[in-house]
Amino acid sequence: MPPDNSEPKQDGRFKPGQSGNPAGKPRGARHKAVQALDILGRNASEEIVLAVIQQAKSGDMRAAELVLRRVWPERKGSPVELDLPTIRTAEDAMLAMSVVTDAAAAGTISPDEGEGFAKLIEAHRRAIETADLAERIAALEADRRAQP
Repeated sequence: MPPDNSEPKQDGRFKPGQSGNPAGKPRGARHKAVQALDILGRNASEEIVLAVIQQAKSGDMRAAELVLRRVWPERKGSPVELDLPTIRTAEDAMLAMSVVTDAAAAGTISPDEGEGFAKLIEAHRRAIETADLAERIAALEADRRAQP
């Protein structure tokens, strides 16, 4: 009959605050392949940049794209003007969402811009709701303390 090995051998995998491998990789250590690439890049970076610029000048569109993305990065967004009502209540948020929806439907703003506005309005509505709930809880607690 085989021995019964069903009993736990230890009272947990690792003790709190103790690493399973105290002599493991130090914090911030980098993989040797990445270190080697960094050295190569440092030693040849100027030559590589000049070669890519030369290729871009000679008509290589991929090289031109690489250079332009560094010199002239794509804009992630542009300011959009939209006349929204002041949002102080959940009802105000609903009105603001109506303005955003109407503007997106009319083509005044893009659907992506509308989504951005919707996220901002929703975050504002949640903040209002949280503040309202905090006030209501404080009032209930005050009433409860006031009762004999």
